[in-house]
Amino acid sequence: MKQKLKIYSDSKKVHLTQTVQKGGCAAKIPAATLREVLHSLNIVNVDPNILVKNSSFDDAAVYKINDELASIQTIDFFTPIVDTPYIYGRIAAVNALSDVYAMGGLPKTALAVLAFPLKTLDMSIMLDILKGAQDALAEAKSSLVGGHSIDDDTTKFGLAVTGHVHPKQMWTNSNALEGDHLILTKAIGTGTLTAGLKRGLCEDDIMDGLLSMCQLNNILDYLPKDLALHINAATDVTGFGLLGHSMQMAQASGVSFNLKAADVPILPGAKSSLEQGFLTRAHKTNREYVKPFAQIDETLMPWNEQLLVDPQTSGGLLLSVKPKYSKAMLDVLSTNFTQAQVVGHVTKKDAKDLYVTC
Repeated sequence: MKQKLKIYSDSKKVHLTQTVQKGGCAAKIPAATLREVLHSLNIVNVDPNILVKNSSFDDAAVYKINDELASIQTIDFFTPIVDTPYIYGRIAAVNALSDVYAMGGLPKTALAVLAFPLKTLDMSIMLDILKGAQDALAEAKSSLVGGHSIDDDTTKFGLAVTGHVHPKQMWTNSNALEGDHLILTKAIGTGTLTAGLKRGLCEDDIMDGLLSMCQLNNILDYLPKDLALHINAATDVTGFGLLGHSMQMAQASGVSFNLKAADVPILPGAKSSLEQGFLTRAHKTNREYVKPFAQIDETLMPWNEQLLVDPQTSGGLLLSVKPKYSKAMLDVLSTNFTQAQVVGHVTKKDAKDLYVTC
């Protein structure tokens, strides 16, 4: 029997996905466009206490406070990806918190970012969105300490999160080492499943996807400290898809990633959804983003290639782990992240950043 998710009041009757053109992390500005704009901006970080800058396209910024403590800062928000307000609020919160977990830190406080159409939606929907976020924050042992809201034509919600990490124990996306094994903690396919939801599937049909998006990436709550020390690099897999985030991690680390498509865990229903053509604009832009930097096996089925660029919302962590410890780490993680899997390995820098085999 599938796990049930909380639903509050009568707001479940409102189909939030029908109020927006695109939802979740699929609504991100294409990565190539974003890179071009940021390059033109020529951001200069002169403070030596900034430990992680924007140049590596990492998941969050890290600022050193002292030799024992650094602050992690991140923000994430998006339009509705599901129809139920409470679930939408929880997913948005879990997604924002994930950036802190991807840096090896623990979230401490959060500020809400909310745009809401007061003329067209009842305030009970706003309350349910915030309840969903509040419950996720409570599970993460983090506190909602304020926020900002505006009256807008389209609903948007997310969090600005601050976390803590020891400066010498933080993870970045720029330290994957040759020989490392690559572990993915969650199955992928949320982009196509939620595209199907917008086209008429009900939330019960994508329950596994909803549960996955609602699950915190709090792997440090389960990993012994001596085992966690063998994670060399990490990132969370979101709107740019598994290939997009893998490529960014490989480039930042100066190595090549070798992924095996058959080992990538897939959410139930995602293959069928892709074959039916339930796609987002991000499927196309993500594929264009990685194309110059990736060599993909030509025999890979079209749906499988689409899966690898599927824009994830609140996806899993991609961990670059010392090979000697990957099995032990996977054994521990799999008790709570049941579809966690080794999906590839790291090699010396080659002609391409990514190599994908069947």
